[in-house]
Amino acid sequence: MLKTILSISGRPGLFKLVNRGNNMLIVESLADGKRVPAYTRDKVISLGEITMYTLDGDTPLSDVLESLKTVAEGKPVDVKAIGKDADIREYFGKVLPNYDRERVYTSDIKKLISWYNILINAGITEFKEAEEAAAEPTAEAGE
Repeated sequence: MLKTILSISGRPGLFKLVNRGNNMLIVESLADGKRVPAYTRDKVISLGEITMYTLDGDTPLSDVLESLKTVAEGKPVDVKAIGKDADIREYFGKVLPNYDRERVYTSDIKKLISWYNILINAGITEFKEAEEAAAEPTAEAGE
């Protein structure tokens, strides 16, 4: 699911990929549903390609969002209610205990929480790809 959710530099919010055209993408805002073009000059990145720095390497954003959903009990997170930067970093420590505290900035954490809230408010609550779940072997698969 996250592969079709896009962040476009210079534009607020997140967008869902609708279609591809010549030298552009047609995207739909998750906030208001308006469709707009994203051109090749725009810096567009799929949420499925983003990772977070951890002490063990990089963790896919889908894993981080699933962990955040668990900590937040599937509800939106109010960053302002959490408090100051130190409190936000402490909260994120519950979400991803081994995150690299030197390379992950508070602004990164706030953006991640903002994206999580946008996704939850748009009704997107499953962050893992269906193919990932289907790729896990089962005892009945060979029978």
